[in-house]
Amino acid sequence: METFIKERADAPAGFFAAEAAGLAWLAAAHGCRIATVIRSSDTGIELERVNDVLLTARAARQFGQELAQTHMAGATAFGQAPPGYDGRLFIGRREMPRLTSPSWGEMYARGRVEPFLAPAVANGHLRPAEADVVRRACDRIGTGAFDDDAAPARIHGDLWAGNVLCDEAGVVLIDPAAHGGHAETDIAMLHLFGLPHLDEVMRGYAQVAPLRSGWQDRIPLHQLHPLAVHAAGHGRAYGVELTRAAHATVNLRT
Repeated sequence: METFIKERADAPAGFFAAEAAGLAWLAAAHGCRIATVIRSSDTGIELERVNDVLLTARAARQFGQELAQTHMAGATAFGQAPPGYDGRLFIGRREMPRLTSPSWGEMYARGRVEPFLAPAVANGHLRPAEADVVRRACDRIGTGAFDDDAAPARIHGDLWAGNVLCDEAGVVLIDPAAHGGHAETDIAMLHLFGLPHLDEVMRGYAQVAPLRSGWQDRIPLHQLHPLAVHAAGHGRAYGVELTRAAHATVNLRT
């Protein structure tokens, strides 16, 4: 069996353990195929290698069906970490707060968007006045204005195209920031960074779990999290897009 090893000598405590726990929790949903963990340590993780090929329309539709099944496996609360793992959580290289709530809006605003605003401002990627707009959006979200009756979904949490690999049998997911969240957050991240045959992904998803009416209008709301993370460390352009999404959220009808 071919394997792939990621190493990071300066990894913070729990960095690779969090990845391994997230992969195991997503795999337990028996929906999406998940990269198999061979072993992990404080400084690295070894995974079964995925012989990546181009994503086809057929594989994209199958992925949509599998993603819906993964989401439907659920979580016990919004913000839930993978069961059995009590360490720190991460998205990319940044720590993600452990915050659970019966309200998706409270968890999302306070635990997934606001924590990344200060570093984004400090790095010059988000202006103070723009951060105020994002906080206005978070205040609205935090009241539960966008909460619905959907149970917490088991989400990948960092579902951009780079974490969606494909071999001859279909899609394999890697590098999660897995937690209990809203299914539309994974969907919004796919739309933010793009994916070949995304329309087929959505067709497959709808065959298993049709999204609530108006989900397209809520894409900016669910993109606040990845945009805030990227604004914290990846450049001014993400601060501009974050502000744009925040304005859209402030003006979004419920």
